[in-house]
Amino acid sequence: MTSYAVNDLPAPSSVVDKGAAVPDPRTAPAIRWGILGAGGIARMFARAVQHYTLSHIAAVGSRSLENAQAFAKDFQVPHVFGSYEDLVASDEVDAIYVASPHSHHHAHALLALAAGKPVLVEKAFARNAAEALDVFATAERQGLFAMEAMWTRFLPATALVHEVINSGEIGEVVSVIADHGQRLDFDPAGRLLNPALAGGALLDLGVYPVAYAHDLLGAPVSVTAKGRLTDTGVDGQVSLVLEYASRAQATLSTTLWAKSATTAVIAGTEAWIEVPGDFYCPAAIRVHLPDGVTREIASDFPAGHAGLAFEAAEVARCLAAGVQQSARNPWRDTVEVLQTLDSARAQVGVVYPGE
Repeated sequence: MTSYAVNDLPAPSSVVDKGAAVPDPRTAPAIRWGILGAGGIARMFARAVQHYTLSHIAAVGSRSLENAQAFAKDFQVPHVFGSYEDLVASDEVDAIYVASPHSHHHAHALLALAAGKPVLVEKAFARNAAEALDVFATAERQGLFAMEAMWTRFLPATALVHEVINSGEIGEVVSVIADHGQRLDFDPAGRLLNPALAGGALLDLGVYPVAYAHDLLGAPVSVTAKGRLTDTGVDGQVSLVLEYASRAQATLSTTLWAKSATTAVIAGTEAWIEVPGDFYCPAAIRVHLPDGVTREIASDFPAGHAGLAFEAAEVARCLAAGVQQSARNPWRDTVEVLQTLDSARAQVGVVYPGE
């Protein structure tokens, strides 16, 4: 892989106001999506694109032609491929959505870029920061767009959080608390428990609270992590404390052994914001004031995975603008989040095969 480092990453071509009103995804230009991988998250993405954007799913590729055909039947996809190589080579697609397991994100993103296709890569973007840097270095050389599918950043409810913070109403942010737990340990042979597929809680679930804290506070100056491993050697549960150059701290947790509240709290010196579960796709936020008054601010978009439409719309807008990275979710942020996850994995003792 390349020796590209985080300080070599170019800055986005524009600066974004994180608290600005989020455009309706239906106002973004229409593009033709190629879906690489026909699993559950790909189905959620396809549904959101079809219902809430002007774009459409033009092609799907899977290592199993049967799986690709079943996906195509469910979503009326006109072009079906039994290999990823044929998918990315297709002239029928404008961008590739990489929805394969974490272990293959790096290789599949490079495959698409080599074919001249921009990429939206599921989170976590790669197994580690080094792989992400390699993908971004390749995208820069190729003059192509690349972005992690951290959809929470593009949601109206997230913009509302930033709007309240920017107003000064809650004062200086000194604490962020967030958790993400889902009971996902039922299949001992499944992806989430498999080291070869980069399983574990951190990359699948923990990436959400870590990325959320990064969006609010930036990169931490120190990471402290404690965790427990599954019988297969991946992280089943991890708690993290992140410290920042300011006096702020983030206290984050993730587990694949239990469903947790999956909420977030942003505490300031004057008031605090509650983001109800699931905090990564809420319908509203609540501002709790010192006098005991609570103000609820509703999002103008439904909660849940329909919000995947916003990341798809961001890709379409960036392609139309001819930029290589999203100002709202730039390359540096993705790498810094992975550096935090790398540090946490090292501390709890998880190393994936081939790393």
